[in-house]
Amino acid sequence: MATKQFETGQDIYQLKVTLLGAKPPIWRRLLVPADLTLAQLHTVLQTAMGWENQHMHQFRAGQRRFGRPEPANPFSEVPRMESARTVPLSAVLESEGAKMTYTYDFGDNWEHSIVLEKQLPAEPNTTYPICTDGERACPPEDCGGVPGFYELLDALANPRHRRHKELRSWIGDEFNPEAFSIDKVNRQLSPARRRNKKSAR
Repeated sequence: MATKQFETGQDIYQLKVTLLGAKPPIWRRLLVPADLTLAQLHTVLQTAMGWENQHMHQFRAGQRRFGRPEPANPFSEVPRMESARTVPLSAVLESEGAKMTYTYDFGDNWEHSIVLEKQLPAEPNTTYPICTDGERACPPEDCGGVPGFYELLDALANPRHRRHKELRSWIGDEFNPEAFSIDKVNRQLSPARRRNKKSAR
């Protein structure tokens, strides 16, 4: 992931990322460099939301799709997948209010709305990306998408639910759907934390 210190005047994007279908909303507000590639943004989103990067993903903006590149197919009506490694965020979200969709895990189909709320000058001596706000915990991986997530919450809240013991055993006692820590996300986004993770591999 690109993490940089910027001079005042360079563009920083304020993004609001919302998990579609979640009620009450699960969302994050992020400050990221405008020249971040979509592949780098994917890494930021995984950390900020709380996903574990175990599945495929793609971005969509209008008729364009971005992810792992694929050869052009003249017989397909689906637009060719462009490489997320070469497209900067600023080439997709060009003005305030612009939107795109980020889909993670094509089985559970977690769709996120990404909105460019503001274009800001970078603060001097500040390292980006940064999470500035958000609410609620990300659903667990492989829980069956939005419907499965709410079935999980119902089962956890009701000891008489037929799957209560099974799902409690699967998820453990620490999961709290209301929990969200900006400090924890920003520690995980920090360059030092990422360097330590790489050295441990």
